[in-house]
Parts: sequence; C-alpha cells; structure tokens
Amino acid sequence: MAQRFQTLPGFRDFFPDECAARNHVFEIWRKVARRYGFVEYEGPILEPTALYQRKSGAEIVNQLFCFPDKGERDVSMRPELTPTLARMAAARQRDFRKPLRWFSIGQFFRYEKHQKGRGREFYQFNCDILGEDSVLADAELIALSIDLMRAFGFTEADFRIRVSDRNAWVDFATRNGVEGDGVTAFLQVIDKMERTPEEKVAGQLAALGLTLELIRDFIASGVEASEALQAILADLSARGVGHFVEVDLSIVRGLAYYTGPVFEIFDIGKGMRAVAGGGRYDQLVQLIGGVEMAACGFAMGDMVITDLIRETPAPNALLEAAVRDGQSVDVYIVLADPGKQAEAAALAQTLRLAGIRTLTPLAPAKVPKQFQAAEQSGASFAVVVGSEYPEVTIRNLRDRSEITTRPEGLIEALQGQ
Repeated sequence: MAQRFQTLPGFRDFFPDECAARNHVFEIWRKVARRYGFVEYEGPILEPTALYQRKSGAEIVNQLFCFPDKGERDVSMRPELTPTLARMAAARQRDFRKPLRWFSIGQFFRYEKHQKGRGREFYQFNCDILGEDSVLADAELIALSIDLMRAFGFTEADFRIRVSDRNAWVDFATRNGVEGDGVTAFLQVIDKMERTPEEKVAGQLAALGLTLELIRDFIASGVEASEALQAILADLSARGVGHFVEVDLSIVRGLAYYTGPVFEIFDIGKGMRAVAGGGRYDQLVQLIGGVEMAACGFAMGDMVITDLIRETPAPNALLEAAVRDGQSVDVYIVLADPGKQAEAAALAQTLRLAGIRTLTPLAPAKVPKQFQAAEQSGASFAVVVGSEYPEVTIRNLRDRSEITTRPEGLIEALQGQ
C-alpha cells in the first residue's frame, strides 16, 4: 500500500479558494501601504541564527527552525523580519533618502505550539519608518493601521487601537526606585498583568517594592502620563480617526527592544484578540548594524486577520466576492462547430492579450455541456463560435441577452456590455 503524506503540524495547504482569500488580504495590505507612500522590499527566508539571538537573546533558539547548513553555518528560517530590516537598513542607509518608508509581505516560521490564529508557518505584513524620531511617524503608522482595517470592511464597532508608551513606564519605575534589570522585570510583569492572577501580580510587584494600587493609579492617568501619546492623539484627531484610538497604559508589548510608544489593534466582541501590533524601536538598527537610526513599525499576520474577517459579516462578504472573482474568468469560448477550432483558439488568444480572462474547451463537448462549463467557470459572457463564423454570438450569462459581432469588433463589444 502506497504511503500517504499529510501536511506537517502547523503548516498549511492553500487550495484555490484559500489562496484567493490569502491574495485578497495581500492586495489590501499592498494597496493601503502604497497609498501612504511606502515601497516594498524583501529579505531572505534563511538568516544566520546569531542575527535573531542578537535581537532576542539565546532563548529565542527554542522558537526557531534552526539547523547547520552544508557549509556548517548555524542558520534559521526567519521567525520575523525586523532583524533583517535592521541589517539591510544599516548596510545601505546612505543610499536612501530618509525617512525610509518600507513594507513587506512575506512568509515566516516559528517552532511553537500551533493553535487557532497561530501556526508554525504564516504570512505577515511588516510596515516600518526608519530614520525619523518624530512621534508623527508613530501616528502615521497608527493611521495606516486604521485604514487597513477599514479597507478590509471593518468599522468603529469592530476594532480599536490601544496605545501606550514604554518610556512612561520606565520613568514611572525609576521614580519609584526600580533600577537596572529590575526595570525589564517590571515591564514583563505589566505586559502579562491582564493574563496573570491578581495575587501573583501583587507578589511580583511587591518584590520590586511596588503595589498593585500604585500601578492601577498610573494606568488610570491615561494620556496625561505621556507627552508623546498626547502628540499622537492630537495628530490622529486632526486626521479624523482619533475615535478609533484609546490610551491603555497596560499595553507595553513584551519585546524588550521597544523604546517608546507602542500600539495594538484589538477586535471588539470576539475575545479582544490582538490583531496586529508594533511600536518604536530606536536602538535596534544600532544593535544589529552599528548605525544609529530611529525606527518604528508594526506587523499583522494573515491567520488572525483572516479569522476575524471570516467571523465578521461585512468584511467576509468582501472576502467571498474577492474569492469568487479570483477563481472566475470573463469569457468562455463555446465551440459550436468543431471545424472552427483554430478560429476559436485565435479569438481566445486575442482576448487574453487584451487582458480579458478567457477559457476554451480543451476536448470535444456538446454545446449544452460547454455552456454548463461556462457557468461553472464564473464567466460573465460566452462567445459562440459556430458555422456562421466570422460572425460570432456574445451571450450575456447574467441576463441571457445576445448580440452578434465580428472578430475585429469583439473586444469593443464585450467592453460595452
């Protein structure tokens, strides 16, 4: 009995409908990023493992698909793009006008437990501004993230941007006697506070000389705790999108490389999942490439956003329409006279060269079967090539109306329908 193979745990097959849905997400990502003046770039899928260790420490290896290559180099399949971006920006930063406004859509790999919204292989949209330390860059990214969600079909009732400022927390910790490595430990406590039992949080804070009441009072201070957040909110309000944003100082994001404002996109009413997130990381390019360069950015993965689209009626309707369009054609050539095979093939080629998606039967079939195939293909029109050629019939498959034309007028006739 032949061995049967299955997809590896955490990896995905993309059959045509799933691939069309993925491409819809990619198209929205790409369209909105370009609308904001961002340009696309890409890096390699395989990088030295040390690149990720430099950013995240030795413990990151447990989350990597890493191995020695045939040159005995320790390499990893990329789990994220920011280290690669920092490396690339540092290597050729003199060749580009600042600020850099770069985005990428790529495939990533993480060796971790797969679950709903998280796999071992996934696609991710990364959008970054480098070489600009103004908080208006942070506001620009938040505005872009809002427009991404709206382009997918979400409304104010579906999502919210929650913003915070790690610098405000660092200042708070310092004022209250927390220093050195204690600040990092403190930020990790705050990052996990919503998911940790209150008694445990209180104990962790007590070890740092702090109380839960003190933390809650600081969180309640909201925007007043950060001049950077005040500037960001003022800018977003001027753009008319301030109502999508709320200050939530409990958001600090766990990655230690963040150095200022941070934000996350949360859905409303479906478990408050983080759909995307990012922030300012002014020290990473220096750490990776030895070049001082302010930076901020965010990322959105395809799995969570696609799940959320599927669960929300209006965005899902847009997705389903895109899937249907991605798997349909414009014209189906119906060969009513087998003797006109060459003429039908020539017509199909003419239509395709004009950018019209066209199918032809590849084997002899009765005319009713061909019309059935035309319907199944999603074609809007059938072009019937029969014994009357060079006259052909265009049948509108939506309203069943028909007109006749000649090959030289076929494209114009189709475009006029």
